[in-house]
Amino acid sequence: MAVPEPTTAMLVVFAITAVALLSFVAEVVSPDVTALSVLVSLVVLEPWTTVGPATAISGFASAATVTIMAMYMLSEGVQRTGAVQWLGAVLARVTDGNERRVLAATVGTTGPLAGIVNNTPVVAVFIPMISDLAEESHLSPSKFLIPLSYAAMLGGTLTLIGTSTNIVASDLVATDLVPDHGPIGMFELTPLGVVVLLVGSVYLLTVAPRLLPERVPATLDVTDTYEVSDYLAQVRVRESSALVGQRVEDAFTSMDLDVDVLQLVRDEEVFIAPGSDRDIVAGDVLTVRANLQDVNRFAEAYDLRQLPREEVSGDSLSAPWIRGELLELVIPPESEFVGDTLAELRFRERYGGTVMAIRRGSRVTHERLDAFELSGGDSLLVYATSTAAELLADEDEVLVTRGPADETEKPALSPKTPVAVGILLTVIGLAAFTHFPIVVTALGGVVAMVVTGCLDIDDAYDAVSWNVIFLLAGILPLSAALQASGGADYLADLLVLLAEGADLLLVVGAFYVLTGLLANVITPVASVALLVPVAAQSANELGADPFSFVLAVTFAGSTAFMTPIGYQTNLMVYGPGGYRFTDYLRVGAPLQLLLAVVTTLGIGVLWPPG
Repeated sequence: MAVPEPTTAMLVVFAITAVALLSFVAEVVSPDVTALSVLVSLVVLEPWTTVGPATAISGFASAATVTIMAMYMLSEGVQRTGAVQWLGAVLARVTDGNERRVLAATVGTTGPLAGIVNNTPVVAVFIPMISDLAEESHLSPSKFLIPLSYAAMLGGTLTLIGTSTNIVASDLVATDLVPDHGPIGMFELTPLGVVVLLVGSVYLLTVAPRLLPERVPATLDVTDTYEVSDYLAQVRVRESSALVGQRVEDAFTSMDLDVDVLQLVRDEEVFIAPGSDRDIVAGDVLTVRANLQDVNRFAEAYDLRQLPREEVSGDSLSAPWIRGELLELVIPPESEFVGDTLAELRFRERYGGTVMAIRRGSRVTHERLDAFELSGGDSLLVYATSTAAELLADEDEVLVTRGPADETEKPALSPKTPVAVGILLTVIGLAAFTHFPIVVTALGGVVAMVVTGCLDIDDAYDAVSWNVIFLLAGILPLSAALQASGGADYLADLLVLLAEGADLLLVVGAFYVLTGLLANVITPVASVALLVPVAAQSANELGADPFSFVLAVTFAGSTAFMTPIGYQTNLMVYGPGGYRFTDYLRVGAPLQLLLAVVTTLGIGVLWPPG
């Protein structure tokens, strides 16, 4: 067959798509901003794209967009009752420090749970539990955190609401892309999803441990994890020192050196800086964070006597009588802190905590921290008072993955827990066994969560990852433009020409591989939204069942294993696990290839393409 020449409209839409893909990969701006730029471009070029203002903003009213927003809220309602935290604590007790049992409990719990609760909060709750458990058991958290993320992603294939890509695909299927097929049913994906989860879990329990390095050494002291021992020292204030009579914070702000004062020790009392309003007196001992050269310059400039470099450990910083806490914070991908420096955030003044080190993957930074520009996935070691620790724990822009032990060891179930879980199960049941669509039952569940007091309305809005919502709302019109301009048909013709004479199941597998590769660099949601129309049209051109092709794209959207930026849970474990970019490729590529084969064969059995 001959492929016709592309029209001007197609070329314009292809150009917009190409620029969007390059922007996604290069991360010139955040993905949601790229998507909104696409939306605006489509309207500005309406004579060629045929996308007017009403079509451009239709993504905000899409059933997929509204459903995903509601599922974020429902998941938050369940999480706030303490159900997930309680489950994590139970697992910590039963595993008893055994590496295999810890890994099995992590994978075996996270996967099924992610099928009904949004996987992002599941991973957010399990990161501190896994990190603490690894520390207590003298195990490296690096052995468990990538499997945690992957298991959550695999669990998303179990149900329609397991992941946002399933919901997007369902919304597209409900159009005329797949004739005589309405939205994907709640458990329509479950038979193949169970196979995918089981195969992936076996891989994570047997092969992955051999491939995962111990990037973060097994240790009992968090200061060792962040390699800060060489950056901690103590100095005694002499009577002739210029610091005598100054408040700790005033002395700190007047210094040009890269030195942070963590503690003021006076006799048997320890005061945490910042936050101390006491004047420095002769004989006080200051615990500081700085490299050896800056400590020397600091001591010389202010006539201080350096004490022997006794080890300042995590225990000495956070002993119960000191009322100081060592916290590990992770910057989520959607945090407003991304792109800012600590100086711009006024972190120390704003939260009363001192950042001691910043980890980005396997690289730890100890110096000039105020000028460090934060990125999604960064983890920060922070020293703060107990009050400041509580303030940071309530901050929506950071995720506390290591905190006071008494806050995480015995989480209490709320009296609202049965109500919240019951509401979520009711939402799923109504969507599965009645004529009500998932968007209606999910919104009804949100109303029920708020009315019953399981979720405050402000918390409901805060629970939504608005960057995902805007990404989806901005990219759906591009999917529509590809169809309206004939671009999807043109690409389908090209693919059909390339696949001429090939077995239909091999073509299904090719779409799986293509989607999986794209999902690793341009986000799963964008990949599914762009490729579902092309896959469906290709199937029509080949005389195959378009639903089987759409399912290949849908399942592949949940397998962005090969990069930390492929999925937000991958990025969330990047810093706490101390991983390198290549670790995801080493562990994720074989898994992605394995699932490409398994899923393709599964589709061939359950939904034969022809």
